[in-house]
Amino acid sequence: MKYTKKILVLTAVLIFVFSGIALAGGFDYKVKVAHKGKDVTPAQALEMVKKSPAHTFIVDARTRAEYQLIGHPVGACNVPLKFWSGKFGKKKYGQTANPNFGKDLLARFNPKTDTLIFMCRSAKRSCSACSEAIKAGWPEDKVFNMMGGFEGDKVKFKKSAYCGQRKLGGWRNEGLPWTYHIDKKLVYQPDLPK
Repeated sequence: MKYTKKILVLTAVLIFVFSGIALAGGFDYKVKVAHKGKDVTPAQALEMVKKSPAHTFIVDARTRAEYQLIGHPVGACNVPLKFWSGKFGKKKYGQTANPNFGKDLLARFNPKTDTLIFMCRSAKRSCSACSEAIKAGWPEDKVFNMMGGFEGDKVKFKKSAYCGQRKLGGWRNEGLPWTYHIDKKLVYQPDLPK
């Protein structure tokens, strides 16, 4: 009897652990930067949008070039938190803050009715975007950071053929719907001719 009870308890624990891993796509997501608002996995973000498509939006806070050239979730709106500066620094090209980020959000979404899920490459800029949205007037319970971002984290295991590549989590690596297609209704609106 004791043996059967132990097996049942162990089975229940394993089912609980593996169901939690399955819900997060098998990836270990962590918040990278302290921020206001809440956090969701890419799969949870997709479910939120499906549940309330008229008032829940994925906001891609990456640069316009990342949005176009690397791809983006189907239906994601691009509102860059930063722009490429065009100036090369010590190791890479620099970025400058979008001084109108909050105004850009207010021009496109309604803080009283709309829930915003911010996404970037690997979920650092999106944390800052959450804080900026709250400064612009969104309540904390309507602002979310998508952990893992679009591309996920880099593989750090030196012997892996994928070392240094972004293969750990993120929207694209979870196999969620994404595209390179550019829809004029979803691009950064100030870029469109008036």
